[in-house]
Amino acid sequence: MQAPGLVATDVDGTLLDPDEHVTPRTAAAVAQVVAAGVPFVLVTGRPPRWIPPVFAELAHVRLAVCANGGLLYDAVEDRVVWDRALPAATLAELAGAVLETLPGSGLAVERVGRSAHGPSPFLAEPGYRNAWDEAAGAVVDRSELLGEPAVKLLVRNPSLSSDAMVAALAPVIGDAADLTFSHPRGLVEISAPGVTKASGLAAVAEDLGVPAGDVIAFGDMPNDLEMLQWAGHGVAMANAHPALRAVADEITASNAEDGVALVLERWF
Repeated sequence: MQAPGLVATDVDGTLLDPDEHVTPRTAAAVAQVVAAGVPFVLVTGRPPRWIPPVFAELAHVRLAVCANGGLLYDAVEDRVVWDRALPAATLAELAGAVLETLPGSGLAVERVGRSAHGPSPFLAEPGYRNAWDEAAGAVVDRSELLGEPAVKLLVRNPSLSSDAMVAALAPVIGDAADLTFSHPRGLVEISAPGVTKASGLAAVAEDLGVPAGDVIAFGDMPNDLEMLQWAGHGVAMANAHPALRAVADEITASNAEDGVALVLERWF
């Protein structure tokens, strides 16, 4: 591959090391990309409020496709540029199908905030068990939870693997929504139909005038799958889920071994 015209990377398990930091070597590689005038874009399942600590360890990077393609966040202006939300009526229909298929699951939603520093738009129903250490946000009843549009509906069932949950839900949901996961232990993330990291990154690339063939993308989990397939050169980490390793154009070292930097240093 020639030098890329745009570099896109997942965050957790890919850009960040196992301690959730950008190593000096990876930060230096990113700085070289930016210095060469090549756009560097984060593409993550994280919401905007989880992005500032990552940008604090990177120089002059401003764009993050968040919520698995559900919105674009500009860190310099601290604003959500656009979003692709699920309507409230669709959320209710999806919730019904999910609970009929996987009874006992807990539900939460990620609504659209206007910035990374406002009130948290994360809401969960009573009993929802958060997969991360962050406080669960506001706890509301199910009718309120599903009463407004959201960029993600989260389904939590710690007694199952995320792979098993997707396998059970996919035939039921069909093309009514997009299913994926970034956490292996009982968490499925549901977005509007056709909304993936690939669709979000494609919108950014189009705005920047960069064709898909000139994009290099890095990832490690199933929510990165479409992005790696869309990009001209898709790179899976050594620690990646088998589904990504199967479709990647290349497998680099793990996120504990500066796998992203190892590839970027060929050109920058």
